[in-house]
Amino acid sequence: MSALSAGLSFWETLGMSLIVFAGASQFTAVGMFGSGAHPFSIIATTAIINARHLLLAASTASYIRKSPTWLRALVAFQLTDETYAVGVQHFTQHGGDAWFQFGSNLSLYFVWATSTIIGSLLGALIPNPSALGLDLIFPLTFIAFTVPMLRDRVNRVVALLAAIVSVATALVLPGSWYVLTAGIMASAVGAWLARRLQLAQMEPIHENS
Repeated sequence: MSALSAGLSFWETLGMSLIVFAGASQFTAVGMFGSGAHPFSIIATTAIINARHLLLAASTASYIRKSPTWLRALVAFQLTDETYAVGVQHFTQHGGDAWFQFGSNLSLYFVWATSTIIGSLLGALIPNPSALGLDLIFPLTFIAFTVPMLRDRVNRVVALLAAIVSVATALVLPGSWYVLTAGIMASAVGAWLARRLQLAQMEPIHENS
């Protein structure tokens, strides 16, 4: 609906969902396109927003590094915040499985494309979409994925740090740089804490050997 209102055709809208497949950057690009922003500005902005996928892909790669290159490429192409959260929860309990991640990605990819088609064809029938409160779907989804992962101290510290850094940097940094900044800082601290915890658990073993 937003894309059509901004002047994109049905096929341009569907093509963006199939190729870009990133909700935050798509909505941002549509808004900038509708306001007449320069194409370079749109590309640069969406690249910054999607930079967080580098972190998601790097984390996922550690679980599926033994899978074929073509399968890892498919997983990387369709990886999103939501499917990453589903995959990590599965990997931590059952081990890495590229096919599980691919299936999770493909499911959301199908839903995203189908929703784009339905929204483009039937969206005009909804006079005031903002009145439905649909903008709450994304934050509620992330909360639902995050809460089950806060079972140990490291994850809780990382989540809290990410929240604090993202809010603090959003007040001083332009655009969506706060997303990348919070992701890098929280990930680095999380990796350091996990390593320290691993070393602490290994010390009694060395002392008893």
